[in-house]
Parts: sequence; C-alpha cells; structure tokens
Amino acid sequence: MELPRRLCSAATVGLLFSVLFLVVPPIPAGAAPAPVGVGVDEEEVSFAGGNGLVLHGTVVTPKGAAGPLPALAMVAGSGVGVRQSHRKEAEAFARHGVATLIYDKRTVGYSAAHRSYPLLAEDALGAVRFLRGHAGVEPTRVGLWGLSEGGWVVPLAAAHSSDVAFLVTVGASGLSPARQQAWADENQLRHNGIAGSFVDTLAVKLPRVVAGSLAAPGDTPRDYDPVPTWERVRQPVLALWGALDQDAPPQESAHIIQAALDRGGNPHHTVRFLPGAEHALHRTSDGFNKSKSADFAPGYLDPVASWINGLASGLPSPHADPAPHQDRLSTAQVPPAWYESLWVQLAVVAVLVVVFAGYLVTGRGRGAVVRPARWLSVAGLATVLGFAAYAATLVLSGAEDPGPLLAGRPLPWLALQLLAVSAVAAAVVTGVAWWRCRRETAATTHVQLGALSAGVAILLPWALHWGLLTP
Repeated sequence: MELPRRLCSAATVGLLFSVLFLVVPPIPAGAAPAPVGVGVDEEEVSFAGGNGLVLHGTVVTPKGAAGPLPALAMVAGSGVGVRQSHRKEAEAFARHGVATLIYDKRTVGYSAAHRSYPLLAEDALGAVRFLRGHAGVEPTRVGLWGLSEGGWVVPLAAAHSSDVAFLVTVGASGLSPARQQAWADENQLRHNGIAGSFVDTLAVKLPRVVAGSLAAPGDTPRDYDPVPTWERVRQPVLALWGALDQDAPPQESAHIIQAALDRGGNPHHTVRFLPGAEHALHRTSDGFNKSKSADFAPGYLDPVASWINGLASGLPSPHADPAPHQDRLSTAQVPPAWYESLWVQLAVVAVLVVVFAGYLVTGRGRGAVVRPARWLSVAGLATVLGFAAYAATLVLSGAEDPGPLLAGRPLPWLALQLLAVSAVAAAVVTGVAWWRCRRETAATTHVQLGALSAGVAILLPWALHWGLLTP
C-alpha cells in the first residue's frame, strides 16, 4: 500500500510548489548594460514610484539635444519588466526628438499572483513627475506609453493626473484580465492543435481556481473592467494594435476603448491597426511566431514619434483605421463559484484519496463485490492523483508543453479521461454486484462499500467539472 501514499505525497508537493511559484515575486535576472545606441545619449536615473519605492531606469535623448523636448515614459506589459526590453523603441523615439524613460518594473508588491494596477499607475506617475522636472524636457508635453498590461495601467494614471499630457497604447485590452487571458490561451491551444474539454479546463477553469484563491487585499480583481477608467481619460490617445494580435482581441478592444472615450467626451483619439504585426507590434506571419529580436512592423516607431511631436501643433482629430477581421470573439467569464476555491479543490482531492486508498487498505478477500470495488478504488485514486499532478505540472511550466497529442488531446489528458471513465464503469459494476449480493455481504463490507459510494458521489461532479468525463 506504499504506492498510493507516495503518489499522494508527490501530488501534494506539486500543488504546494505551484502555489509558492505564484506567490513569490519574480526576480529579474541580472543583465549587463546595453551599449549606447547610435545618435542618442543616455542617463541612468532613479525616481520614487508608488508607496515610495525607488525605481531605476534610463533616460534616452537625442544626441546633443538642447530641448525642450516632448517626453515619454514606457510602461511594460505583464511579468518581469526590465528596461532593456524596450531599449530599441526608446532609442528610435529619441532619434525622432522624444526623450524617453525606460525603467525596471517593480518586484515588490508585484508577482504572477498579486498585482495592483493602481500601484503600477503610481509608478508610472512617478516616472512622469521625474520627466517633468528633467532638464531639457518640456513639462507640459510628458506622456505615457503602455504595452499590454500597461494598457490597463496608463489610463488609470491619466485619469488620476493631468500631469500626463498624452497616452500611447500598444495591444491594450478593452476586456477584463480574465476574459482577455482566456481568449489568448484558447487561441494558443487551438493553434497548437488542441481541442475538446482540455481547452476550457486549461484556459478558464484552472486559472480561476489558482488565481482567484490566491488574491490578496489590494490586488486588482481578474474581472476588472477598464471601461469606466477610459471614460475619464481626457488626454489625446494613440492606440495601436497588431492586426494579427492573438493576445488582446484587436477588433473588440478598439471598439470598446473608442466607445468609452466617446462617452467620456474625448474625441482626440487615433486608432491604428498594423498589418503583419503581433501583440507587441513585431513582424509576424500569423501572430503566434513572436520573436523580440524581430523587426518592428512598418507604421510603428516613426509614426508614433511623429504623432507625439505633432501634438505641439494642436489636438489631433479623431481617426480610426478599419478594424481587422477577428476570427473568434471573446467570451464573458462567469465569476468563480464557491467550489472553485483552491482550498475546496484541495479538500476534495484529500477526501477522495482517503476514500479510495482506504478501501485498498481495508477491503479484503475476493468475490463478486470486492473485485470491482478494488478496480474502482484503483481507477478513482489514479484519476484524482494523476489530475492533481498534471495540473500542478501545467501551472509550474506555464502549460508550455502539455504533452504529445492524439486526436487533438494531450496524451496525459486522454489517459486521465480513460481512468475517469474506467472508474465510472467500475462504480456501475460494483453497485450492481453489491445489490445482488446484499444479503450475504458482511456488515463491515457494507460500511466500506458505503464509504466508497460516497466517494463516487463526489468523484462524478468533480470529474465532470474538470472535463474528465466530457470529450
């Protein structure tokens, strides 16, 4: 009976490691300073962000520029954000006369599980305040640039402070984080040839259980609605999307953000879609082959700098490119139910392990009832422990490799589904045999089979919820 215990321990350790992975803030890897680009000057700087945290960055300016210049602070997307990620863009903007601040994203108070957009917006406003006092910068012409998650952050900063003169967004989402991420995850899974219940489990259900249960006070909720914030933005906005964006739905997001700005009485917005561009506006053939070393799509760097410089001549008139075709619309996300708490799920796993392993330990003898009952216990235990271990592996790896595919399903997933079906079949056979042999069955065996039946009553809805009993 040592094997079930070992499997239980392994699954528990895996789930604990997945929780720790989501709670501990990411730490940027050290990197050597990049060489100064051609035609620009650089200055290493520090400034105060939200909660007084000191942030470090680099101001990139045109070489020998006397000023006063318009300026831009770049707000990175999700994850570990180091300034070097946007150096190429900063240098391009600087060569076109825009002083640009790139800075390392905070790791204090920010992690994969815990993030506050208002706190990140305070960091962005700290960058704006620094640039407004920087020599050679025109204080009234300092704006913000936000990529992806930064597209939720920079409108918060702009709505909070008139110190922000303009906004530039790249791949901003008009949806909630949960809805946007589910859309992006499903795109990637389907692109990889994966179909069936595994898609919903990995793209929607598993993130809801993990992220929702680890939320802390002050975290931005996964159902955060950016629309009311956009309605309060009064500054000129240049919003750009790659026409092949597979991370933030370009057609939906553009429509939502435009409509919000219009409702708020702000007509000074320009919406552009760049053909052949992915989420961060690098060149791409399908939106999925993303290489940060790839060139940026035409229509990005120079036109952005020109738009910023042009604000000196007056506010822009509204303009919107025709929206690209979006193959699949996003789906509204249902709020997590009580049983989708991580702790409820861990409790269910623990109860099922005790029930099935308990019968394997205590169920003795042979007979028409005992044999299928032991089959049920083995199949049920393997289903529960296998799913827990596989789910923990997917979380730890970021679901980068769910396993080889067969008929559009990862082989580990097909194996789990087969185990779940086997457990149900064994439960039926056990129930029939128990009924037929009920008169000659010992009282102790009745108690054991009753506990096993209770486990099956829990296993069935649990397996259905996780897609183990659906195609």
